[in-house]
Amino acid sequence: MPMPGGQTAAAWMGVWVVMMVAMMSPALAPALSRYRRSVPGPGVVLVGVAYFVVWTLVGGAAYLIGLAVAGAEQRWPGLGRFVPVAAGAALLLAGCVQLTAWKRRHLARCRDCEPPPDSDAWTAARHGVGLGVDCALCCAGFMTVLLVTGMMNLVTIVLVAAAITVERLAPAPARIARALGAVILVVGAVALVRGLGS
Repeated sequence: MPMPGGQTAAAWMGVWVVMMVAMMSPALAPALSRYRRSVPGPGVVLVGVAYFVVWTLVGGAAYLIGLAVAGAEQRWPGLGRFVPVAAGAALLLAGCVQLTAWKRRHLARCRDCEPPPDSDAWTAARHGVGLGVDCALCCAGFMTVLLVTGMMNLVTIVLVAAAITVERLAPAPARIARALGAVILVVGAVALVRGLGS
């Protein structure tokens, strides 16, 4: 997993948070709108903040994994030969995840989340965390694609953001998830063949 230019943790997290807010806001907007209509008041802000706290923790975990991979490559220079193969395998796994019932279950929970009946701050924060966890699990395949292909690639960022938004908002989400999974599988197979050939 390429670390963007050897960034420090603070720089990585800054880029990650800004990117996640830009990428996930279109998919989150309907849930926030539903919450706002059901539970009037400032709680909707807490829902959004708690949601993005979850994504910030995901970014921290990604940074630590990337650091470990980069450290392993420095200690064992020969390991670098296997990175393209591992990237292809990770993309294949991400595509397979898109085809599972597990993915469909989390996607349904992201799309159909019901606002809580209470309006206190603790309930709003818990609701936001729940939304964030479901969304992060649902997007595991897409985040793998993003991290493996390079977080600084604008085309990848736009495509992943569009895929997440379409999954959340379009009709027939299960069919869309499977179609996107098939696309990721093809990309992963090509990457794996190239990695094995290099």
